[in-house]
Amino acid sequence: MNSMRRSNLIIMLVLTLISLCGLSQTVQAQLPPAVPDGVGIDEHLNEKIPLNVSFTDDRGKKIFLGKYFNNDKPVVLSFNYSDCPMLCSLQLSGLVTALKEIEGWTAGDQFQIVSISINPEETTSKAKDTKAKYLNAYGKQNATAGWSFLTGTPKSIELLTNAAGFKYRYVPETGEYAHTAVLIICAPDGTITRYLYGVEYPAQTLKLSLLEASEGKVGTTTERVLLFCYRYNPSTGTYSMMATRVMTFGGICTLVVLSLLLVPVWYRSMRSQSESDSDSGRAPGAGT
Repeated sequence: MNSMRRSNLIIMLVLTLISLCGLSQTVQAQLPPAVPDGVGIDEHLNEKIPLNVSFTDDRGKKIFLGKYFNNDKPVVLSFNYSDCPMLCSLQLSGLVTALKEIEGWTAGDQFQIVSISINPEETTSKAKDTKAKYLNAYGKQNATAGWSFLTGTPKSIELLTNAAGFKYRYVPETGEYAHTAVLIICAPDGTITRYLYGVEYPAQTLKLSLLEASEGKVGTTTERVLLFCYRYNPSTGTYSMMATRVMTFGGICTLVVLSLLLVPVWYRSMRSQSESDSDSGRAPGAGT
């Protein structure tokens, strides 16, 4: 009897081990593959990207990248490709979500977006369809000129990605490109000012990044004041309120308000004193 129980116990243990091994293999298969060597970001903050690089826009027209940097508007730069199985869709959808939450701002008015395909084989037609997809999700058809999807040659793509520190790699086994998801915020002159990582972007972080890149040349006065009170925190990837700046701004506001209140009082007091002195000066002459 004990021998039978022992045998049953051994069988149960063996079956359990087999199940655990199968589960382990399933979980391992579901885990995302490790990032290949040579893929990632080397931040080139405060460095300029080349604006004389040639690309093709979604209408099939040859243009220089500098076309999108010829005014006071900051530029959101992203590297994607239309046949990307998942990451690019997640990133661009996350960007659209953030854009829709920035009230009063529209691509093309306060800023530009330029999405570059890292696949040199991508066609203009494919880029055009991708643009239509995300513009439709954005819901602002007047933003057509504000969000451009460009294709390029291997050389032009390499020049720009190297300058931006965007490291990616083609994987022959899958026919896909291994890359990271990042938005690169550029000043109107092409200087890289910020990298925003991931596939979700807090609207306030994106907005403050654009305000920072424009050096206060876009946005309302209130929004510029908001930027003064915030500072980018690299560890969190967001902007944090600075107590010292808030106190400084509060002190300035207090001085301004007090000045507005006290100057008229001081002026009336001085004027009254002047009139009183004038009357005193005429009094002796009145009695002669």
